[in-house]
Amino acid sequence: MTSIAKLIDHTLLRPDATRADVLQLCDEAVRYGFFAVCVHPYFSAIAKEALFKSHVKVAAVIGFPLGMTLSAVKIYEAMQTVLNGADELDVVINTGLAKSGEWDAVKKEISDIVTATPEAVHKIIIETCYLTDDEKKKACKAVIEAGADYIKTSTGFGPSGAVIRDVQLIKTLTKGKPGIKAAGGIKTFAQAKALIEAGATRIGTSSGAAIMKEAPGEY
Repeated sequence: MTSIAKLIDHTLLRPDATRADVLQLCDEAVRYGFFAVCVHPYFSAIAKEALFKSHVKVAAVIGFPLGMTLSAVKIYEAMQTVLNGADELDVVINTGLAKSGEWDAVKKEISDIVTATPEAVHKIIIETCYLTDDEKKKACKAVIEAGADYIKTSTGFGPSGAVIRDVQLIKTLTKGKPGIKAAGGIKTFAQAKALIEAGATRIGTSSGAAIMKEAPGEY
């Protein structure tokens, strides 16, 4: 099994996060060897500067946490965030469009963001807690057809986060590509390990340091 640290996006998306908090996040990411930090767009430049001499990537959220921003605003936010140093973008779909069955519009928005920021890795948050299984399948289809790199389960701001059943469902649809990012409510090593075994190829968590302290030596 790949070192669990290499699968973790060390996350700080609290609304009261400070510059000092972001710098601490980056320090922990370097110390534990996490794959990326995940921050609000405003902090992407600060994180990029702090991580300049490391291998840790900078991920930032777009249209977060509700996804109901105008598509043009999401595209602009994505472009500016990449200019500010983000390597990866975690983009929330428009859940209202999804629940309305407007899948072509969902796909177009994702595709437009991918096209506008070709240098970035795109992780599309489908917010599984609001979707039926059929809607989850259609959301995954939209992400795949739009050319994004990852399907991400949750923002962590909904009524529930990542669950094994959803990761397993997504895995049956992706067949290895795009990747699967499990996020939301992952606080222990056991949770992270179970989600990886279910098919997650990336873990988003604000508890990365605690997870690594729990992890056995081989992880």
